[in-house]
Amino acid sequence: MIRQILVSILLTYVQFCSPFFCCASIIKTIALNGGHNVVVSADGTGDYKTIQKAIDSAPKHCGEPYRIYVKNGDYNEVITVPIEKRFIHLIGQDKQQTRVHFMLNVQSLPKPDSKWYQTDTAAWEFSVHNPKAAVYRYPGAVVSIYGDDFYAENISFINDWGLERQSGPQALAIRIQADRVAFSGCIFRSFQDTWMTSTRKPNDRLYVYNCWIEGAVDYFYGGGNAYVEHCTLYNVRSGSVIVAPSHKEETKWGYVFKYCTIDGNTAAADGKVKLGRPWHDQPKAVFLYTRMNIPVAKEGWTDMGGIPKIFADYKSIDVSGNAIGTDNRKTRFKNSNNEMGVSKAILTDAEAASYTYDTVIVGNDQWNPRKFICTKPQVWK
Repeated sequence: MIRQILVSILLTYVQFCSPFFCCASIIKTIALNGGHNVVVSADGTGDYKTIQKAIDSAPKHCGEPYRIYVKNGDYNEVITVPIEKRFIHLIGQDKQQTRVHFMLNVQSLPKPDSKWYQTDTAAWEFSVHNPKAAVYRYPGAVVSIYGDDFYAENISFINDWGLERQSGPQALAIRIQADRVAFSGCIFRSFQDTWMTSTRKPNDRLYVYNCWIEGAVDYFYGGGNAYVEHCTLYNVRSGSVIVAPSHKEETKWGYVFKYCTIDGNTAAADGKVKLGRPWHDQPKAVFLYTRMNIPVAKEGWTDMGGIPKIFADYKSIDVSGNAIGTDNRKTRFKNSNNEMGVSKAILTDAEAASYTYDTVIVGNDQWNPRKFICTKPQVWK
């Protein structure tokens, strides 16, 4: 009886977790006392040995969180959250030791006359387009999310091709085509196109807190409104390009990075890293209060397929805390049709202040993913 009461109290606490209280340890206690729906353990001590099997077990069209506790382990699998599986919550035991990973890429058939033929041939062995590959017709990402209201915490998501080979082609760790998706305390690692955000609807929302996002080429790209705060963007080569957004005219906010850190390895610290480039349409991306531990190219941005609506950074500082000037930031862009356009590169104080959690994320439906997060700063900014 006492145990049931304690479990009930813990469940209630997790559902309404105070934004001013750290309850990371309580998650582990809940997992041990039945507060989860199912447990995944690679060693067979849980309800399932794979995360995909646990997702498959979840009810369809759920209206409340279905909590899947994932114990430390090596999960070498491809995961898909289908559109009918809403409110899937994956809670890892430890982000360094709970690893979801797989080796795949989307290399097209190599061309013998290409200067990249040898590299492309090596990638072809692990391509989802290769009829002879073990991953033929697999999804083009290690994790694909189509169900709304997804949440994950304390898990590493890794594309082994990108991480181990440190080269292209596209090798997604995660792809999202859903609204109201959130992550906290997670690690995302690949090389090219690590993370694709939702292009399903112009204003699908993504919230990312306290995560590590690693790559080299357009490693955070796509559409929708993304609010990314207190995260590290880690670059792994010279000339890395962080974001490549593609936003429709009706997308309200685009990409918002707030209180994030831009860092990288020695190769990336040569002053050639770019904040981003416009993939298609009218992209929007702002970096607010960014700490740049490695130098970023003075122009900040570069050309691609579209003309950005706004590409700006505001009150960026270097590794020593000194303000970084933005006078040389790129404002004129050429798209794939050789058309020229001008982008906004400077934010006023009032404009910068408009990019808040409430305006970008909460919305008319009052979505508040912060209530699910159990490791929080004492004061939200």
